[in-house]
Amino acid sequence: MTTSNALALIVGGSSGIGRATAERLLRRGIQVDLVSRGGNKLETAVADMSALGVVAGITADLRNAEDLERLIARIDTEDRHIVALVNAAGTFNPTAFIDHTPEDFDRYHDLNRALFFVTQAVARNMQGHGGGSIVNVGSMWAQQAVKATPSSAYSMAKAGLHAFTQHAAMELTDNGIRVNAVSPAVVKTPIYGEFIEAESLDETLAGFDPFHPIGRIGSAGEVASVVDFLLSDEAGWVTGAIWDVDGGVMAGRN
Repeated sequence: MTTSNALALIVGGSSGIGRATAERLLRRGIQVDLVSRGGNKLETAVADMSALGVVAGITADLRNAEDLERLIARIDTEDRHIVALVNAAGTFNPTAFIDHTPEDFDRYHDLNRALFFVTQAVARNMQGHGGGSIVNVGSMWAQQAVKATPSSAYSMAKAGLHAFTQHAAMELTDNGIRVNAVSPAVVKTPIYGEFIEAESLDETLAGFDPFHPIGRIGSAGEVASVVDFLLSDEAGWVTGAIWDVDGGVMAGRN
């Protein structure tokens, strides 16, 4: 993967796995655009990472049709070669299946729709510049139900993202585009702050340590290291793969 005039687009890049991946790519000399809903979190991420390389923030709420249209138009007119796309945007709020509302369902599946068409636009750029690499951030919950964290709509959407990864990989390989996904288990990221109080976040997440055969939850950096590898030329013979980055959860139980 060349770095001269190369651009990485990180959707959901202002925090968590997306931000940790952006930092790695910047250190490799790749320019990075972070897509986020905006606000202080995006401004802080850009400011913090500016010392590492060329980084910019793009404000877009992917569930807003006008924001999505503007983002896709920006991608379609991008002169730089988008060598890497990371679809790391996500939301998670465990809710019992019987209590799910249409709004609960739509918050996950509207996001998938947006990622589909953002990826389509990026693929057009990659086709015109000789290829690239795409990594989707899926989830262990797409493969394994956990009664303690009921998440049927979320898991349905993530399973769709896994399937999309494989189908896109098959269709885009002739254009020199690789498409893979990572499938994390419990990783300490701000996503859990959506339904866990800040003062009890560490204690609550620590309760999931025994769930993982390795004995602890993961960090955003640990997942980002795998994402970075899959984006790199070192993984040049890997496409259509769903990589479990889960502390051994899918291998079995303690």
